[in-house]
Amino acid sequence: MDFLPLCLDLKQRPCLVVGGGDVASRKVQLLLKAGAHVTLVSPESRDDLLALAEAGTIIHHARAFQHRDLDGQYLIIAATDSAEVNQEINQLAQDHEKLVNVADQSAQGNVIFPSIIDRDPLQIAISSNGASPLLSRVLRVKLESLIPNAYGRLAGLIKKFRSQVKGRYESQAERRRFWEKLLQGSIAEMVLSGREQEAEERLEECLKQAAPKAKGEVYLVGAGPGDPDLLTFRALRLMQQADVVVYDRLVSKPILELTRRDAERIYVGKARADHALRQEDINKLLAKLAKENKRVVRLKGGDPFIFGRGGEEIETLAAEGVNFQVVPAITAALGTAAYAGIPLTHRDYAQSCLFVTGHLKDNTMNLNWEALAQPQQTVVVYMGYMGLPVLCQKLMEHGVPADKPIALVQQATTPEQRVFTGTLSTLPDLIKNENVKPPSLIIVGDVVKLQEKLKWFKSESE
Repeated sequence: MDFLPLCLDLKQRPCLVVGGGDVASRKVQLLLKAGAHVTLVSPESRDDLLALAEAGTIIHHARAFQHRDLDGQYLIIAATDSAEVNQEINQLAQDHEKLVNVADQSAQGNVIFPSIIDRDPLQIAISSNGASPLLSRVLRVKLESLIPNAYGRLAGLIKKFRSQVKGRYESQAERRRFWEKLLQGSIAEMVLSGREQEAEERLEECLKQAAPKAKGEVYLVGAGPGDPDLLTFRALRLMQQADVVVYDRLVSKPILELTRRDAERIYVGKARADHALRQEDINKLLAKLAKENKRVVRLKGGDPFIFGRGGEEIETLAAEGVNFQVVPAITAALGTAAYAGIPLTHRDYAQSCLFVTGHLKDNTMNLNWEALAQPQQTVVVYMGYMGLPVLCQKLMEHGVPADKPIALVQQATTPEQRVFTGTLSTLPDLIKNENVKPPSLIIVGDVVKLQEKLKWFKSESE
């Protein structure tokens, strides 16, 4: 990120605004709302700014900017009509290690003003790092309609009872669970419907009751094929609640970033001949963490039950008496086919579809080749990139025509997606020098003929 979002306490802080136009007026109003002591420097200023000066709300110097105006200021805002003056102010401020914002010039200054949704004491800031202030404002308008003003009152209630809850629950995890339950339950609904007094009474009653013992649980969550937009609502909700995230190498970084920021992250990815943990150890780790009363998300690429070994993991959890939930997802085959423009079934080309794993063992694949060689079907091969030459050769040996269409899709549904198409006899040579990156998926069948016609996904490299 180019800028770290922060919230500044400007109460009683001296802040300087240079400029007297529309932008300067907006900045002054914002600073005053935050409790700052504002000084305005400008030869000419809007009537509303002059009125604030006459009322003694701000200090106004009706003249051009001078270097000494920076003395003692905490935050400086350059909002003049002159790019040269704004740059001069910016340079001086940064030379003196001061906070400075240059209006409408994100490349300058070290502070950016975000679009703000104000539900005091709750505040939500949206910033595009200066790339598109208009987009930030559009998103703010959308969120304004989704977040009622009553959420500010709810934040106020939480603030009022924070110290009591802290005294009632010793650990941070217990306090987090208490507030999560409150925010999703009847007390929050009372506040949102205007019944604050009733909500306070109910909250006081809850704090008098015996604190429930926290229980650990494992959420086996399918992360889908890679695009964060393909996550289910349930998956996202549980990802935000987890104390620990156990994830594999097929989970894309954008999806991992949607987990709780303060959750512990444990990588257990398995690549060819390089396993961070054996599967048996992963199973035991999940049970161990849950028995420590932690909420654990086991985040798996694709769907947990499609070559994800999710069944093995929940067998261990069940044997250990650990509570668990399974959250299905769009499996890699479905996501890959959709984004690559290859329908897995099409009445003119395929009436069935097989999912198989192409993992090599001793340089061979132990597959039912007769079943895979049947006509009018599509075969989807997981983990088959390393064995692609073997796959193609074996299919041809069992009667599949050498010109049978085949596709290999790299990092499907992500901006790095690449689709390679050919035939059983040509594809292995076509991709030899292409530096294919995992994960990849192979699709064999006449439906691949439709790829050029039906593809819609464009990667950044295309």
